[in-house]
Amino acid sequence: MAGRRKTSSAAILQGRLRLTVLAGVAGVVAIAWAYLLVGPAGLPDMSTAGMPIMALKPWSWIDFLLMFLMWAVMMVAMMLPSAAPAILLYAAVSKKIAAQDHPARASVFFAAGYLAAWSGFSLVATGLQWGLERLALLSPMMVSTSAVLGGVLLVAAGIYQWTPAKDACLIHCRAPLQFLSEHWRAGMAGALRMGMSHGLYCIGCCWAIMGLLFVGGVMNLLWVAAIAVFVLIEKAAPFGRATGRITGVALTLGGIYVLVSGVKP
Repeated sequence: MAGRRKTSSAAILQGRLRLTVLAGVAGVVAIAWAYLLVGPAGLPDMSTAGMPIMALKPWSWIDFLLMFLMWAVMMVAMMLPSAAPAILLYAAVSKKIAAQDHPARASVFFAAGYLAAWSGFSLVATGLQWGLERLALLSPMMVSTSAVLGGVLLVAAGIYQWTPAKDACLIHCRAPLQFLSEHWRAGMAGALRMGMSHGLYCIGCCWAIMGLLFVGGVMNLLWVAAIAVFVLIEKAAPFGRATGRITGVALTLGGIYVLVSGVKP
């Protein structure tokens, strides 16, 4: 009887931990999407959101920081949902196997490391956007104005879906237990380091797909949401890898069409 009570109590605590972590992830994602909806992406006039009108004036440092903030928040909204299985599994392992004193707090550090990696990606994306704007290859709403640029981005994203590098990174995203067993580090600093490593694998998996934001429009929320859903399916669904390969073929063919026809996507 005592053993059953102990097992039941452990299950209740594990369930509470899972709900706590899941609620935290959902709350952060909701805040990020709310910012995108009511902030710069939801406004037809970007200047009213404090965003630079690049067609009218060059970027200032404030403009660069604001654009970086937009990219960083967008990566939270797009990528944190697909990292939820790894974060939840990390919390469970910390509590049950590693005897972590504060598994929920450690999960926050894991998630922070993951988002730190994507913040680094956001910095690179902001710099790339600045360069493309300087070359007049992007509109003020951050959509490609060049059929060549759009076609190259589509073909690159499509081909990358079939590369060994893609597979090597995707397996760590689709098998979080394997990732944890290979990269386990104790303590809060270890959680931060593991989260950053997991984020780097996700960047290696998704960087080419993220380039398509410049094709459909960085400020196009429907396009942003579509890419986020695709990433979630590819990383979490049983048929995710097949979906990724089929999408790769479609992107490559679409990019070739754009390059040959000269029609902007």
